Amino acid sequence: MEVVPALAEEAAPEAAGLSCLVNLPGEVLEYILCSGSLTAADIGRVSSTCRRLRELCQSSGKVWKEQFRVRWPSLMKHYSPTDYVNWLEEYKVRQKAGLEARKIVASFSKRFFSEHVPCNGFSDIENLEGPEIFFEDELVCILNMEGRKALTWKYYAKKILYYLRQQKILNNLKAFLQQPDDYESYLEGAVYIDQYCNPLSDISLRDIQAQIDSIVELVCKTLRGINSRHPSLAFKAGESSMIMEIELQSQVLDAMNYVLYDQLKFKGNRMDYYNALNLYMHQVLIRRTGIPISMSLLYLTIARQLGVPLEPVNFPSHFLLRWCQGAEGATLDIFDYIYIDAFGKGKQLTVKECEYLIGQHVTAALYGVVNVKKVLQRMVGNLLSLGKREGIDQSYQLLRDSLDLYLAMYPDQVQLLLLQARLYFHLGIWPEKVLDILQHIQTLDPGQHGAVGYLVQHTLEHIERKKEEVGVEVKLRSHEKHRDVCYAIGLIMKHKRYGYNCVIYGWDPTCMMGHEWIRNMNVHSLPHGHHQPFYNVLVEDGSCRYAAQENLEYNVEPQEISHPDVGRYFSEFTGTHYIPNAELEIRYPEDLESVYETVQNIYSAKKENVE
Repeated sequence: MEVVPALAEEAAPEAAGLSCLVNLPGEVLEYILCSGSLTAADIGRVSSTCRRLRELCQSSGKVWKEQFRVRWPSLMKHYSPTDYVNWLEEYKVRQKAGLEARKIVASFSKRFFSEHVPCNGFSDIENLEGPEIFFEDELVCILNMEGRKALTWKYYAKKILYYLRQQKILNNLKAFLQQPDDYESYLEGAVYIDQYCNPLSDISLRDIQAQIDSIVELVCKTLRGINSRHPSLAFKAGESSMIMEIELQSQVLDAMNYVLYDQLKFKGNRMDYYNALNLYMHQVLIRRTGIPISMSLLYLTIARQLGVPLEPVNFPSHFLLRWCQGAEGATLDIFDYIYIDAFGKGKQLTVKECEYLIGQHVTAALYGVVNVKKVLQRMVGNLLSLGKREGIDQSYQLLRDSLDLYLAMYPDQVQLLLLQARLYFHLGIWPEKVLDILQHIQTLDPGQHGAVGYLVQHTLEHIERKKEEVGVEVKLRSHEKHRDVCYAIGLIMKHKRYGYNCVIYGWDPTCMMGHEWIRNMNVHSLPHGHHQPFYNVLVEDGSCRYAAQENLEYNVEPQEISHPDVGRYFSEFTGTHYIPNAELEIRYPEDLESVYETVQNIYSAKKENVE
């Protein structure tokens, strides 16, 4: 019976403490609750103690807003300060989206380890409820996890994020292309191309426009020194009108040339012309270099903001801008324009000088102005040409992206559709999509029956072979037929002859390639020929190779292998070797123990010798 008073005495100080807390001024209480030391669960418990704290922790108030901001800071840019937001509800929705995202990412390795993620592999993502930005934000959080861990999660999070953003950008581009012909936002179209080819980069029209606006400010500062009453100086931000006087236009161009080429050191990239970075507007601004078309779009955008009505000219081999010198309303021909070479530091050219620039005579039609779609077609055409030149990137990502963009603008280009089908067939991906493309080609041009028939036949054979595959092949090092296998998956190796660094992700007891490959690779010239273990390796240059055991040796200074597919096979890099993910370990269940023994013998012994 004496226990009750004792409990009451213990509870009294706690009640007194709570009473003191709630009697603090509201601003002080709010400051404490927003200090960052309390979790969302803490805030939930605090708000259930009394009416005063519940009111301070109201769902639309500062406390839950701060919880949301601390947990997901990158999302705050999507909210306007003037909007009413139920922050508690947003917190719950974002948390749920994060759990769904992680669940899907975790499932991808098991579902798609043995094949490229199929077209319908992303259907689960497309059907998710809730804001897409929340799902994307969680994928970005996964990508930003500690560098050497969760490699498989990062691999599939990257693929999913790549797909989601590209689909959204492609839809935006298609809507953009539906604008009337007089809609002349060349920069906006160029940014869509930039975003599509770099979906994991944080690229926005707003940010690029802000950088251009800062250049415009510098031009205005120079222009003020030339003519303090110049009408362009009165233009408000985001607004402009065209100046009709040629002399005033000339002053703007002089100021632009000084700022761009003398002050900021922009220049045409003659040394590394065939580099895709020259076509991405965000890279043009960062690196201050580009090719004629990208430099021209930058020059055009700045000039128009300052009232000079330059126009794009799809000149062969060298994109130009034209500047009208004729009277308004007069009948004009090609000689009534000055042509500007933005690649050549804004040099102003006559018709004859334009022809001298490319070394040939051209018809008057090629001096005409082109619309946004034609400009974008040329940009994507340049990327397409670069994609075809790719040698190291075995995924042909640039070629795939540029084909997507070109076919979004011109969906019935038979030769490009055929190239896309052949590319997917060559990469062994998306056989169902290959068949759809081939059917579309046959409808557009029945004359392509021969090429289409060949691809249809071999694609159907590929699909049938996939259906016939049974189970997972498990390779045990302890098996008698594997007794000659010296190395294990996850080890960092060096090629004795070519010197490249690589990581092993598979092996065979003997060479499993066909006779033609063995002959072409001159395998018979090796001392042990094809009757020796061969290893599947990911190489630091991004390629995948099949190397003979006698050509490999331990890398005494192991380092991470920068290969896009590392995460497909491995979950972590330890500093000396890679740890296989669950799917790869199923296929080589005894290799990890061998790796540990090798690491202990090779690298620990080396460390002891150094010490």
